[in-house]
Amino acid sequence: MSAARAFALQTLTEWGCTDRHDDVRLCVSELATNALLHGVPPGREFCLTVVTDGSLVRVEVRDSGGGRPEVAEGRVEDCGGRGLRLVTAFADDFGVTAHKPGKTVWSVFKTAAAARIEEPCDGSI
Repeated sequence: MSAARAFALQTLTEWGCTDRHDDVRLCVSELATNALLHGVPPGREFCLTVVTDGSLVRVEVRDSGGGRPEVAEGRVEDCGGRGLRLVTAFADDFGVTAHKPGKTVWSVFKTAAAARIEEPCDGSI
C-alpha cells in the first residue's frame, strides 16, 4: 500500500493539488488494501488511477475479482470492516462500477478550486 499512497501523493503534488492530499492518501490506502484482500485473484494485480479536472480529484482502483464491495455496519470491537466507512466519510462521493471481469471502486474529492468555482462572483445566486 505504501507504493499506492506514494504514487497518489507524488501525482497530486506534481499537479499542485495538495489541499485534500491526506484524505486522498487515506482512501487510496483503504481501496488498494481492499482490492488486495478481497478483489484480486491469485496471480493478478489491481490498477490505481488518479485523475483531476482541476476542481475534483477522482481515485479509481480496478481489480478483476468478483463481488460488490459494500459499506459494512461494524461494531466498535470489530477488527476490520472500517475501510469503506472511512472512504465514505472522507470522500465527497463514492461508488462501484461493475466490469466483466471485476470492478472499479472509485471516490471523488472536491478541491479548493471547486469551492472557488461554487462561490458566486458578484454576490448573486
